[in-house]
Amino acid sequence: MSLIYHIVLSANWLAFEDQPNYEAASLQTEGFIHLSQKEQVAQTLSRYYQDVPNLLLLHVDTTKLTHPLKYEPSTNNELFPHLYGPLNKDAIVRIEALN
Repeated sequence: MSLIYHIVLSANWLAFEDQPNYEAASLQTEGFIHLSQKEQVAQTLSRYYQDVPNLLLLHVDTTKLTHPLKYEPSTNNELFPHLYGPLNKDAIVRIEALN
C-alpha cells in the first residue's frame, strides 16, 4: 500500500460526510486536489496551515483511487501528488486529528 496525505479543515470534511466522495475547493478552482507525500506533510502544515485549528490528515491509499493521480512540480520545484477528480472515500484508510 502506497500512502499520500491530504490536510483538510474538519468543517470542510464534515460537509461531505454523507457522500461517497470528497471534493476540496481546489478541485473547482485549480482542477485537482492537493496532496502530500509523507515527508512533505510537516512543511505543508507549516507553510499553509500555521495556527489553523481543527485540522484533519487524511491517509489515502493510492492503489484505491478512482481518478488520475499525477506527481507535478510545485513549491521549490518539488513533486507533489495532485488528484484530478474527487477523492473516493473508500481510498481513505485513516483520518487523523492534527490539533
